[in-house]
Amino acid sequence: MSSTASLDTMFQTAVASGKVAGVAAMAARADGTVLYQGAHGVRRVGDAQPVTDDTVFWLASMTKAITCVGMLQLIEQGRAAMDQPAAELLPALANPQVLTGWSADGKPQLRPASKPITVRHLLTHTNGMNIFMWDPDMARYMETTGTPREIDPDEPKLNLPLMFEPGERWQYSSGIDWAGVVMEAITGKKLGVYLKEAIFDPLGMDSTGFARTDSMYARQASLHLRQADGSLAPQQMGPNRPPRIERGGGGLYSTTGDYMTFMLELLNDGGRLLKPETMPLVRENQMGDLRVTPMITTNPPLSYDAEFFPGVPKAWTAAFLTNLEDAPTGRSAGSLAWAGLTNCYQWIDPKKGVAGIVLAQHHPFADPAVLDLLYGLERHVYEHLA
Repeated sequence: MSSTASLDTMFQTAVASGKVAGVAAMAARADGTVLYQGAHGVRRVGDAQPVTDDTVFWLASMTKAITCVGMLQLIEQGRAAMDQPAAELLPALANPQVLTGWSADGKPQLRPASKPITVRHLLTHTNGMNIFMWDPDMARYMETTGTPREIDPDEPKLNLPLMFEPGERWQYSSGIDWAGVVMEAITGKKLGVYLKEAIFDPLGMDSTGFARTDSMYARQASLHLRQADGSLAPQQMGPNRPPRIERGGGGLYSTTGDYMTFMLELLNDGGRLLKPETMPLVRENQMGDLRVTPMITTNPPLSYDAEFFPGVPKAWTAAFLTNLEDAPTGRSAGSLAWAGLTNCYQWIDPKKGVAGIVLAQHHPFADPAVLDLLYGLERHVYEHLA
């Protein structure tokens, strides 16, 4: 059996067991040599249409790195700065309020923040914001105030209080949704228009966008929801229409090949997108002594508890999670990674010159079955690197 055949077997076994409906994966060297590319299963449970290499997936939070690179381009141009108060660019971010607790009758108590939210805070998840499904206080706040809690890829929940002072700690957040709104204010363009002009067109990423072309929609995999019996139930896709809001934190659709093009550009120093002097912002810790902490779910239908490589210290660059020590899969210290709520995962290893991606399309996030596929692909890649 060839080395790639063993990977095919791994993915096919996951599909046959019903653990995933369909999955696409790819790994490549910095020079573009493809180490593995495969597509397995179906786009929608109950239909025969297979997942293919050009199948379109909702990336969810894998959108964030692309938005961050776009923001770094604007910083290069002198139109923003990492430590600039974000309210100078977008007045809606002025005067943030911090949730301090609850009154005797259960109402939220707020006070003004003592520090401004900076661009750095937005990009590194040190802004005091959060996402309700990993924070019980925010979930309680939303319930108390009647704020809808459903996840809508077209409608970010922006006008919510902070959970702590900006810069005080790390907590996964809606900060990059806000960064996208900041970018629209700076450029005077819709976020998707800017990213198309500045990133997608230069890299030839013609199957990536917030608004899906007819071709992309026809190739899209359906989202699924894990049921109590372990099966996956397909969700209704709905008509193909432009999103109401282009979410910098989670609204993009793409393919394995398109996203790999973006990753390889950063693996090769990002010359078509960023200047060499900007790349340390992409590759190096940008939050000092703060560290990434586990994401404990408040909404099990949408996410399990999530932590990548427990025990390995992790920080955040201006675009990615970075592991500060080697990971047990072979991933080098200083690698770059993140994921999407729909069980999409990627990593970039500058030290060993390799990148990989695994895309599925179901909830809950941090599904052990898909993480096993990601880590299986990683181990295989590192075992076979010359």
